[in-house]
Amino acid sequence: MKQLLTLITLFALLTTSCDRVKNKTKETINKGGETVGKTASEFIEGVTEGVEQILQCEISLSQALMDQGLSTGKFSIEDGAAGGDDNKLTLYIIFDKDFSATLRAKAFDKNGLEIGRVTLDVEGKAGDAGYYDFVFDTRTYIEVKSKITLERIS
Repeated sequence: MKQLLTLITLFALLTTSCDRVKNKTKETINKGGETVGKTASEFIEGVTEGVEQILQCEISLSQALMDQGLSTGKFSIEDGAAGGDDNKLTLYIIFDKDFSATLRAKAFDKNGLEIGRVTLDVEGKAGDAGYYDFVFDTRTYIEVKSKITLERIS
């Protein structure tokens, strides 16, 4: 009887130990996978941000527009509806003051050569903001590292 009790106790200890080892192994693998996933995500995010900074166009407002309460937020360069290739600037404009005027956007390539210009009537009340599309000629290609300036013409 003593031997049977010893065998049952030994079996219980082995089963408990195996479960403990199995759970500990599973926890370690999960933590390792979590770390690898997090590191990979951070790496991809870092590469993406680096590429965006290198490829980013520059948008600048004239001092007069800034004095009149305009500022900008996010922007994108897309294909225009008329069949152009990367010839449309969609720009988020923020109005700190009431504003109504015609703006001229000029696009320059990475070497500083002007490649296009377009005008657009822009209007907003103090505290408003919105997206505005500046669609350049279909032959205008807003390329990597281009610069776009905005000025008031009326």
